[in-house]
Amino acid sequence: MADINQKLHIEELRRREEEDLASILSEKYGVAYIDLGRVTINSDALRIIPEAQARESEVAAFDIVGKKISLAMRSPANPKITVLKEELGKKGYATNDYMVSRASLETAWNRYKDLSFAVETKGGMIDISADALSRTIAAIRTAADIAARIAEIGTLERAYRISRIAEVVLGGAFALDASDIHIEPEQADVRVRYRLDGVLQDIARFDHDTHTLLLSRVKLLSGLKLNIHDEAQDGRFTIALKGAEIEVRTSVIPNAYGESIVMRLLNPETIAVPFEALGMEERMKALIEREIAKPNGMLLNTGPTGSGKSTTLYACMRRIATPNVKVITIEDPIEYHVQGIVQTQVEKNYTFLQGLRAALRQDPDVIMVGEIRDEEVARTAIDAALTGHFVFSTLHTNNAAGTFPRLIDLGVDPKVFSAAISVAMAQRLVRRLCDACKRPTPLGDTSARLMKTIAGLRDKTLLPPEPYSMYEAVGCEICHGTGYKGRIGVFEAIVMDAELDTLLRASPSERELRAYQQTKELMLMHEDGAVKILKGITTLEEVERVVLLE
Repeated sequence: MADINQKLHIEELRRREEEDLASILSEKYGVAYIDLGRVTINSDALRIIPEAQARESEVAAFDIVGKKISLAMRSPANPKITVLKEELGKKGYATNDYMVSRASLETAWNRYKDLSFAVETKGGMIDISADALSRTIAAIRTAADIAARIAEIGTLERAYRISRIAEVVLGGAFALDASDIHIEPEQADVRVRYRLDGVLQDIARFDHDTHTLLLSRVKLLSGLKLNIHDEAQDGRFTIALKGAEIEVRTSVIPNAYGESIVMRLLNPETIAVPFEALGMEERMKALIEREIAKPNGMLLNTGPTGSGKSTTLYACMRRIATPNVKVITIEDPIEYHVQGIVQTQVEKNYTFLQGLRAALRQDPDVIMVGEIRDEEVARTAIDAALTGHFVFSTLHTNNAAGTFPRLIDLGVDPKVFSAAISVAMAQRLVRRLCDACKRPTPLGDTSARLMKTIAGLRDKTLLPPEPYSMYEAVGCEICHGTGYKGRIGVFEAIVMDAELDTLLRASPSERELRAYQQTKELMLMHEDGAVKILKGITTLEEVERVVLLE
């Protein structure tokens, strides 16, 4: 045992000496030093230089951002590196050079053997066998099809399972238009769930051995550390599919029976909802259009995570974005890229407050702050609205009435509300009934709360002709057996006026603001939901899942 410890000690000393030498030589050549044993090797970067050429030139590409490659090398004076950099330059790549030890290069080169399990990437984009994915998508109609394919994969040899399981899990999610994939190890097996139109649904189960293979593949694609199993990790990759670039945000956390994986599929088509298709009632839609066209002011949208706030704000911004209008966003993170809008992302050294202050120096007409979280951001956003800018942002409150007490809690002076804030909105998302299979059903005794809401509606012209009826979800091939196809918003809003300004100066409670809302013509969220039920857009169960009928 003593001999083994002494041998390990000697090897560690040699390693340190080698790293020290590389560090000293980096100063001689004027090139930064790095130890690749302490950083994550980006598989996208590694693939850019074939393994044979990398070993021959004693280099390794270990990171890439856009067209900028981080290049590790033993000696900048090596003529083969000059030739390699010229080749990279012809392909549009620039390099950041780093001096490393031989051991560092071996660490990077050892990652090439892992790449045999992943599909080739191009320019930072992972093309997970687009043909195979397309075939999988075309063959899947329901969740049962996915479960059957996963069960079939479980009978294959281990070497073949890893590619097929990734294709089926991802292809199935695209086929069913899922927004998230949840892979959760449990004691007996592993559960796969998709979030379909905002609701998690069980899809399939497979064994822990298959989960281990899939976990390695997902980590590799996402740039995560394969040997870390007791820490949370976040990563991303991009899939090229049918001409679209779909970004996949990956989160891996340890749980009692392994590591739980969540992949969020950010399809740019899902955010491109036209303003007219959001689901706003005509009067409210006209009001919002009028308010956001003003040169200054603020629209605050409230609701929990996943309630569609960002989609609504993007639709509003696209409505007013013209070549004459400069729009800057500060987001955490940028989930969807929108042409014609300058989008920035919150980072460790770039907070919402710093981003907002920097954006104001860029001479914008419109600013979108992803979320108002603290006093400084709230005050700065209010100041921006008071000084010739239109500001979009979000808050986490239960309803529109809760906006103002929340801002007061954050230290904003109620006296400036009327000058700064144009509209406070709240929204939720409900699933739309599938038009191909929805079926009328009697109102019945369960709809007493619905009829009470309808009776209290101030504008009865919004209702369909009597006799009223509801519809129920059935399920067909078009909606993948769920009975629902897509989602639509239910909304409410408070518009700033002289009466509200007077009320706010007295620091009213949320209940008092709610009572004020009920004197106005605009519907409350539960009323908007009730109207959508009677119009056959959604179901009573869906509305009551997200908002309480009063």
